[in-house]
Amino acid sequence: MLTPSAEILPAINHARELLAERGMAVLGTWALLNLLISGYLVKQHDARTEAYHFHLMNVGWNMVNTLLAVWGILQANPAHVANLTLPESLTAQFNFEKILLFNAGLDVAYVCVGSWFRARAGTAVATRPERLLGYGRSLWIQGGFLFLFDVSFYVIYHRWASELLLRVS
Repeated sequence: MLTPSAEILPAINHARELLAERGMAVLGTWALLNLLISGYLVKQHDARTEAYHFHLMNVGWNMVNTLLAVWGILQANPAHVANLTLPESLTAQFNFEKILLFNAGLDVAYVCVGSWFRARAGTAVATRPERLLGYGRSLWIQGGFLFLFDVSFYVIYHRWASELLLRVS
């Protein structure tokens, strides 16, 4: 007969892994929408405008986001986490949480760099202020979205840590 922890642990791991997979799908959806919209709009603007550089940065940024989302979806494997032990489950849980918190810190840095770009555009030494303004605005939007995404994902995902510690131990 299985003990309660042996019955619950595979279900918790499966649900946790599904959540990670869905999170990557959200990131991928954001990235694809940005690629479609900014990919279209970059062609509609002159290369000497802030709008052009804003959309150009969005395209580059979201090609990377798309690759990260695809990689994350491929790494998430709900069918293969059923046999994880409690220590392995906790390690997987907290490793993913650390990644989300680290990413949230990077997201704040992206917004700060965007602000620096925009401030730099207003100086006399800026040779292409429209590029700095566009890139800066893109970093604000992308960094802001990613910060909200990573922090929200962390808060939702962290609930599974409580489940692991309370129900299984």
